[in-house]
Amino acid sequence: MDMVHEKVVYQNPFLCMRIWQIEGPALSNREIMKREKSALRKGKDSLTWHYHKEVEFLLVLHGAMTVYLPEEQFRIQQGDVAIFGSSEPHTTQQCSAESLQYLVFQLDLQKHMDQSTVSNMKYFSNVLRPLSRLNYILRENESVRAQIAQFIMNIYMETDHQEKGYELAVSALIKNIFLLLVRNDNQLMLHYQHDPLMERIQPVLAYIEEHLSEKMLIEEVTKQINLSYYYFIKVFKKAVGMSFTDYVNFKRIKKAEQMLLTEDRSIAEVAELVGISNLGHFYEMFRRFNNCSPKQFKNRLSDALI
Repeated sequence: MDMVHEKVVYQNPFLCMRIWQIEGPALSNREIMKREKSALRKGKDSLTWHYHKEVEFLLVLHGAMTVYLPEEQFRIQQGDVAIFGSSEPHTTQQCSAESLQYLVFQLDLQKHMDQSTVSNMKYFSNVLRPLSRLNYILRENESVRAQIAQFIMNIYMETDHQEKGYELAVSALIKNIFLLLVRNDNQLMLHYQHDPLMERIQPVLAYIEEHLSEKMLIEEVTKQINLSYYYFIKVFKKAVGMSFTDYVNFKRIKKAEQMLLTEDRSIAEVAELVGISNLGHFYEMFRRFNNCSPKQFKNRLSDALI
């Protein structure tokens, strides 16, 4: 199986997403049959697969295609939507003679989770099942499928026109898409935790927010909710969907991004103000979350605003 790791270049570094339209020519029935026979004879391993850290949606505008995933394959046509999770291998192939037109929408979902919504990240973290399992919603629920298709089309139009405040519109549309998936997952494919864990660790989240610029000692953090070190580690991961260390780093880098783009400070100053005194470690953490250095991050925004 040929596997390509796709590096997604965002259209706007603030939104951490890319959306574009792909068009394929009309094919003869003979060519379609040839492709289908080849796929049947050689199997899915003969196709070129790809993956990326971004969640991906496909919206078919015209024609039809076959979607291939490691555990399944299915056909989507005009008006249909498909979803793939972060780092989930997938590929597609045109399967009708008529021309093919579709939108590809890729986004770093983690970047759209703020203080008020980060607890929902666990639903989409692929901890228990691939996110593509949610495709059953898009196949079975016509209303949800139509709404999500319209949201994706609206995101495409907002990104294309870039009217004043379009970033707010896109961010709201993204949250609406995932809200629909959460509320219509009747088979409970997502990583649900129906318990008061999140409420219990609220003092910890508030403490992290207040002391983000300071050295974060987990012993001090556990005092906020009177839990032992080892039990706290388990409870936090279960409630938030990421480890305590990953969450603190996530919050620090998010704050650093905001400061780099809105304040006239050096990179060293920003690193210090978000609680990462070692500049080399700051660069390492920043690159882990953004696939670029802090300076490149600022330059990308400047280029996007020209």
